[in-house]
Amino acid sequence: MHGMQGSELYIFTSGEFYMADLSQEHVEAKIKEYIDPYLGVDLVAAKAVKNIAIQADKISVTVNLGFPAKGYRDTLIQALKDCLAPLSTDVDITVNDAVVAHSVQRGVELLKGVKNIIAVASGKGGVGKSTTSINLALALAAEGANVGLLDADIYGPSQPRMLGAAESHPESKDGNSLEPVERYGLQTMSIGYLIEEDTPMIWRGPMVVQALNQLLNDTAWNDVDYLVIDLPPGTGDIQLTLSQKIPVSGAVIVTTPQDIALLDARKGLKMFEKVNVPVLGVVENMSTHVCSNCGHEEPIFGAGGGESMAKEYEVDLLGALPLDMSIRESVDKGQPSVVADPDSSVSNTYRDIARKVAAKLSLTGKDYSSKFPTITVQNN
Repeated sequence: MHGMQGSELYIFTSGEFYMADLSQEHVEAKIKEYIDPYLGVDLVAAKAVKNIAIQADKISVTVNLGFPAKGYRDTLIQALKDCLAPLSTDVDITVNDAVVAHSVQRGVELLKGVKNIIAVASGKGGVGKSTTSINLALALAAEGANVGLLDADIYGPSQPRMLGAAESHPESKDGNSLEPVERYGLQTMSIGYLIEEDTPMIWRGPMVVQALNQLLNDTAWNDVDYLVIDLPPGTGDIQLTLSQKIPVSGAVIVTTPQDIALLDARKGLKMFEKVNVPVLGVVENMSTHVCSNCGHEEPIFGAGGGESMAKEYEVDLLGALPLDMSIRESVDKGQPSVVADPDSSVSNTYRDIARKVAAKLSLTGKDYSSKFPTITVQNN
């Protein structure tokens, strides 16, 4: 047990009080008691505590998070004040956040105008991957990040319709690149903006890969913290190109609890592991259904599949979303859940998932290529 008077710490041991000077180590020890729910470690271990100042009986702490945390900042400040309350009644906590570029596959250069690329993948179709992609992007933006969204499903582009932007067409200011379509604060691009909505893409693999490369590299992305790429289902040409030639910082796997979906989701996860792309976690869609009339809850597609898969491969279960009619209705109307009802439990789940994704990414290696000098060898 201990008390505080001025800048001196009183520690109670064996029935007596001993006085010790309040130090940075005392403050760090108390901060370590709080395990950040998104980083999974304490802030000292995560190297997020950047400054501790002690003056008389006042403690000032500056925390720099590597992920956007607009909806979490106040909670974190209060948690740290509670931890430090035994040391002082005058505690000032400052929480900043800044997103930096993180390392990608070896030999692949970063994309101009984009710090990090997050690939959202699934082993099979119909598991809600596109809905997850769009709400993840919107949730990251709601947390304070500058976000882009690329629809990489060339055969079945759905993002324009889900964003309520099916009639939009990207412009070109310089004749060489396309300006992303702005929607709900996102910078978006899709082949669906360039063709009629009912036009089938009867293309062979190489043409699809070329189209993806052009959409990605010929779009004038503007200072994007996170570019979320909505992949088509499976592990075909698009996924192979993305994993080998596109600078991916991390991947998110979407599945349902159904055994067949989990089997295919495992293939997607293993693909990213083989090309050294960190899997940031698993999102389980349609985890349970709650009857809108009687409230009865039933796991229609099974239970616990996403959690067991996450444990098996030692990745995080980022979140579980219910089979909720409002999620489907919102994207059908072109107003995804995070913007249609930002205070709903579904939106809060998406924002929680977004913070976990960004936090896990912040713990991976940073990209230092821009800090290295360019060496030129000349024969004079």
